[in-house]
Formats: sequence, structure tokens, C-alpha cells
Amino acid sequence: MTAETPAPSPEQPPAPAPLPYAAMLPHFTPAEHLARGRAARQETPRRGHAAWESWPDRPDPIDVLVEQGSHRTPELLPIRYGRMVASPFAFFRGGAAIMASDLATTPRSGLKAQCCGDAHMVNFGVFSAPDRSLVFDINDFDETLPGPWEWDVKRLAASFEVAMRDRGMNATARRAAVLETARSYREAMLEFAQRNTLDVWYARLDAVALLENLQAMGDRKDAKRVAKGLEKAQSKNSLRALEKLTVTVDGEPRIISSPPLIVPAAELLQGDEFERFTDVIHSFLSSYAASLPDDIRHLLGEFEFKQIARKVVGVGSVGMRSWIVLTLGRDMSDPLFLQLKQAEASVMERYVGRSRYRNHGRRVVEGQRLMQAASDITLGWYKVCAFDNQMRDFYVRQLWDGKASVDVAVMPASMFGPYAQACGWTLARAHARSGDRIAISGYLGRGTVFDEAIADFAATYADQNERDYEKLVEAVKSGRIAAQTGV
Repeated sequence: MTAETPAPSPEQPPAPAPLPYAAMLPHFTPAEHLARGRAARQETPRRGHAAWESWPDRPDPIDVLVEQGSHRTPELLPIRYGRMVASPFAFFRGGAAIMASDLATTPRSGLKAQCCGDAHMVNFGVFSAPDRSLVFDINDFDETLPGPWEWDVKRLAASFEVAMRDRGMNATARRAAVLETARSYREAMLEFAQRNTLDVWYARLDAVALLENLQAMGDRKDAKRVAKGLEKAQSKNSLRALEKLTVTVDGEPRIISSPPLIVPAAELLQGDEFERFTDVIHSFLSSYAASLPDDIRHLLGEFEFKQIARKVVGVGSVGMRSWIVLTLGRDMSDPLFLQLKQAEASVMERYVGRSRYRNHGRRVVEGQRLMQAASDITLGWYKVCAFDNQMRDFYVRQLWDGKASVDVAVMPASMFGPYAQACGWTLARAHARSGDRIAISGYLGRGTVFDEAIADFAATYADQNERDYEKLVEAVKSGRIAAQTGV
């Protein structure tokens, strides 16, 4: 476990020079922006987005996963594969790198925006905004990078098709939800194209508005379940984490040991290694604080470091180095849990170019701030050198801050359509903040040509996902891939 132990970097790399405003977006008139989008249709017809066909030299999906795993904690990889082999949708969630490679072969409009890079339906959810109201937004940015906005739309649409197949829903219901995703995105982009710029940046979907929309569109009984879920999310904070993730020992909270998912650092390291590790954490806190505004740095200075543990999270993220840190403020009733998560190059990078940020933790944080309407105030980044002399980038956020995502396995059938609408609107809002919203709207148009193309793509790509999933199943059966299920 020594190789997993981070040591402080001697210095942070210099921040890149800021881009001049004029370099971010061309300053055209609204009519010129609109013409730019309509002209893009001539180069890339909207109907062309329906196309998906594998090609002879397509990378083997298992090779893609194995290559990703070569940079991760080896003993955790069986958990990742065990989670992915659970179903085609679980495989889809963990296969962002596979789909990025595939999307790189599909038509592009030539219009760009800050992309999520992994915009599947479970990577949307509710969390607490800085004003403590619950908002609905994208909540995972590990793969964020500027790129073709349509890649996010296609991954989101395909996720509904794959998830609803897993639930045994018929083709008519699946297509309706996918069409709703694309329609909502297209109509929201038209709405944002007509708004003033500041109005776009202030736009957000709060939980109350989301609940009202679900009640209007879905089954009232199902809407009540959603309301209860929102109430539960609001109580999911550091106090709740203290209750669930710690025990009291000699009057002090201690993070529980639940290997392999939660393992305190004292169990991973021994003797002098643990003492050195503790020193490193204090150095990390100083390094991380340097990435924060002065007021938040002052706030975090009120909290005292108590303990750190490794925590396995997600599906696609399993094997990435991820830690949780317990800090306390005035007393034991005043906790703050932070999550430290490794950041590597986005799966989009080899197809759209490198990030302008040298630190991938910063890439994640800056992308999140750009796409979200309201972001966690503790977002920051740092770089460390492990004792194996490998430099690694990390980003930091609160562990639990009112966060909740949908559970596709139990999501009521009547909720898929309204949920697709919420996701489509949210993704459009995120893209409208960084991309040329008027041009994108002009490209999409007011008709359903793009919507139908995306629905066709989602159905065809879901077939591909099933074939790739079966390859993982066979790889596990043959022993090529070791999978630990039920964890």
C-alpha cells in the first residue's frame, strides 16, 4: 500500500494565463450567430446524427477497460468489473472511455461547449446550493472538457435507452423518453438563445420546481415518493455522514472500517509510513487551501483534521484513488467531511485535444464551475507525489452535501419521461453557459429532425452496448478479467 501514499509536491505548477474574453466566444450579432448555426447544417445535416455503425478496427472494449485499469489501484479493479458486469446499464455507466472512442467517429456540428464527458442519467441529481436550497444539476465532472456538445446529448439519450431496457420497458416507452430528452434539450436551448446572457447564468432548476413539474407530468403517487427522496437528500450532510460513517472511540469520532469499501489509513499503512502519511495530509490541506478564495480558506481554517480513510465510490471511478477526510469545527457536533478524488486526463482528451489546465484536478473544478448553476464552495485541487515518485492530481469537494441521484432499478415507470425532460433542460443550460447558444439553437431548429435522429442513435448504440457487455461477461467467465460481485 506504500505506493498509494501521497507526499507533498514541492510546488504547484504555475496557473495558465487567462484567455482574453474575445478568445472565448466570437462577438457576432444574434442574427450572425443564428446564421452560423444554420450554416453548420449544410456541413453536418442533423439527420446524420442518427448514424452509428461499428468499424473493423474499432478498439476492443475490454482492452479499453484494461488500459484504464493500468493506472488504478490494482486490488480494487475486481470491484469495478464486478459492478460493471451486473447489467448492461452498469456496464454503460463504467464505459465512458469506450463511448468516447465511438463518439469520435460520429458526425460533429463543429460547434463546441464545455462538455460533461459522462452525461448519463445517473450523473444528474440534487444537491445543496451555497444558499442551502436544493438544486437539480449535473453532479459528475471527472471527464469534463470542451468538445462537441452533441456527444453529451448522445450519451444522455443512450443512457435512457439502456436503462429502460434493463427495466424491461417496451420500445415505445423507451423511444418516448429518449425523444423527450432531445426535445427538452432543443427547446431549452431555444429558450436560452432568446435570453439575456446574465439570465442564462442565473438560470437553475431548484428542487421545488422539479417536484412541481413531476407532479404535473407524472403519477401523483410517484411524485410523493420523489418528495420523500428530496427530504432525505436535504438531511444528507456532514452530520449524517458523522452518524453513518463513524464510531466514537475514547470520546473521539473514528471513521468505521468496512473493507474493502472504507478503510482507515491506519489500517492501510504501518509504523513510520502512517506517521509520514499524517504529515503529508497536513501539507495537503495547505496546498489545497491555496486553490480556494480567501473567504473559504478562512472557513476551512476553523476545522481541525481528525482522520482520513480510503473510500471506494461509483462504478466507473472504482480504482481511482479516493479518500475521505473527517474534520471538526467547534466540537463533535460540528463536522465537515471532505472527499479527495484523483483526477486523470478526460476520456475525451485524445479525440478533442488536451486540457488547457496542467492539473486535471483543476480541469474538473473549473469545468464544474462553468457548467453548474451553483457549485460546492469547497471545490479545490492539488497535486501530490506518491512515494512511488508518481505525480498525481486530485480535486476536493464535500462528501455529502444534500446529494442524491436516481435509483434506476426502482425508479417508477411514470417518472422516466419527466426525468428525461429535467435532464435535457439541465444539459442545455450547462452548454448554454459556455457554448454559442444561439448558433447551437439555430443548428437544432424548431422541428423534430434532431430529436428523431438522436432516438435512432440511442437505440442502435444500446445494441452495441449489449454486445460489449457480453464481451465483459465472457472475459469474466474465461478468467481474463477478475470480477468481485456483490460489493
